[in-house]
Amino acid sequence: MTVPTSSRSISTMYAKTLPNLLIGSQTRVIYQGFIGKQATTDAQESLAWGTKIVGGVTPGRDGLHLGLPVLPSVRQAMEKLKPDATAIYVAARHAAAAIQEAIKAEVPLIVAVAEHIPLYDMLRIHVMLRAQSKSRLVGPNSPGIISAIGRCRTGFQPLPCFLPGRIGIVAKSGTLSYETVASTTRAGFGQSLCIGVGGDVVPGTDLREALEVLGHDESTDAIALAGEIGGTAGMDAASWIQAYHSRTKSPKPIVGLIAGVIEAPNRVMGHAGAFTTAGEPDALAKIAALEEAGVTIISYPAKFGEVLRARLQVHAIPLRSGSRSGTLTRRQFHTAAERQQRYFYLPEDKCLDLLRTAGQVNCATYTGHGVRRLLAVGIDRSARSPCILASPTIEQDQLIQTIQRSPLDTTVDTLREVVRSLVSTFHEGEAFLLTTHLFGFDDAAFNSSGRQGVIRDVATGTNRLNNEAERSGIVYIRLWGDGPVGTLVNGAGLAMNTATSETVKRGFELILEDPRVRVIFVNIFGGLTLGDMIAKGIILAFNELSLKIPIVVRIKGTNEKEGQQLIADSGLPLYAIDDFHLAAAKAIELSLSTSGRPDIS
Repeated sequence: MTVPTSSRSISTMYAKTLPNLLIGSQTRVIYQGFIGKQATTDAQESLAWGTKIVGGVTPGRDGLHLGLPVLPSVRQAMEKLKPDATAIYVAARHAAAAIQEAIKAEVPLIVAVAEHIPLYDMLRIHVMLRAQSKSRLVGPNSPGIISAIGRCRTGFQPLPCFLPGRIGIVAKSGTLSYETVASTTRAGFGQSLCIGVGGDVVPGTDLREALEVLGHDESTDAIALAGEIGGTAGMDAASWIQAYHSRTKSPKPIVGLIAGVIEAPNRVMGHAGAFTTAGEPDALAKIAALEEAGVTIISYPAKFGEVLRARLQVHAIPLRSGSRSGTLTRRQFHTAAERQQRYFYLPEDKCLDLLRTAGQVNCATYTGHGVRRLLAVGIDRSARSPCILASPTIEQDQLIQTIQRSPLDTTVDTLREVVRSLVSTFHEGEAFLLTTHLFGFDDAAFNSSGRQGVIRDVATGTNRLNNEAERSGIVYIRLWGDGPVGTLVNGAGLAMNTATSETVKRGFELILEDPRVRVIFVNIFGGLTLGDMIAKGIILAFNELSLKIPIVVRIKGTNEKEGQQLIADSGLPLYAIDDFHLAAAKAIELSLSTSGRPDIS
């Protein structure tokens, strides 16, 4: 399986579609997968809110749904309904084809909310996107894009959090975007446009492109930026911001956050693209670059409102100079369970076997003699294309400065045969990273499309808790250190609509397997995740597992009042706290006051 590649530069043709992100009250929206349960629910909410939904598409269907036309193809919908945007609500195994259909029909804005779309399917889609100038993609793995001032939603963001205003928001994480929205609403500012670029490895719109739109948007006075680990999007954003400040007389203030200061090596931290590979900057490097560019950095999203207030003058006029303040807090949270699983890594011995048999590469374990250099095949996330990675050293602290990325068609003659074998193995195994000691591959290729079963079988079976978590649709991440706080959190992806109260209980069981845990902090901000479902799961876990350690609960977002009421009515000794800062502080306080792990048997 091969994927066409291109140079590192972003297509100027595709760049012409950036204005398509400026949705508003007149934006005509359709849904692909219109008659599905989740699409129906979200469409009803959006219609009631004021979004101009004009119909939808379901293959093989023709008629009405919610009183609106249903057509069998996107092309017919374009001809008859004249949409400006489509929200794609189909399962991951059908999502790539649905995106391609929308591109071919030249829908101006395509919003893909599905997660677990195979990486190689997305790379092929980017080849299509680079060659055209009509359609702009947001996502996949995105909560969507929403105009609070235009009351237009193409996605599943929790509407009660939004307030029409003048703050533009761009975020990799859906849940972090909800927290940012809630913070700016509490501060009384409200939002103009919120772009959820999504947590995918190669999203259709990245942070830099979203910033460019908000930077020129006359309805936006200040910008909140929520990034995370993985790739170079944060560095690209910092470069754009620095250039923006130098060429703009009165630049809009930008407040930023980078999630993932503490990460587990070789683990995906929730989102498909939330992992750091060879030569990529970590969270601290991105934070330093953004601060150098003039961004005010905060440590968690609840601070956005108050810090934006400090950055804005009376009447919401942008300040002329940027502040470079902000400190980071390393909290002692170490065990986390959440929805979503995406990637696996093969250990060195398995990787060497694969290279010898499939790639015909002469390789062996390092003997301790000679100089080690890096030659790998990976993904250039900025170019949205596979690339060759090369460095004269393998030392992690030097890779960022020394690593070179090249398109796959520019290999050195003397290495051509080796590189060709590496590239062949990389493509055939649907990898995102291939070195002689590590092979990272996309599990979505198996889960969504049934591909790469043999490689997946080799990778699984090494960690009992990880495997048990995966079977329950949960990501289990064990961090280092002696921190006594375990966390149960949610993602914002479409897969969250399959979570149940039993899933929540199973999350508690996994966390309690770690003997270090003396306090559990449940932090939920739901879009698709229902607050009452989470509350029922907490109560179920408390009763059936005979929990005897403190539980701090914060439930926000969809059905938050119902969830909070269930917790209050349960009579259980739970610490229900609405504010994130206070809830986190309480969890830390309880962990310090609990000298040992109580018997929970």
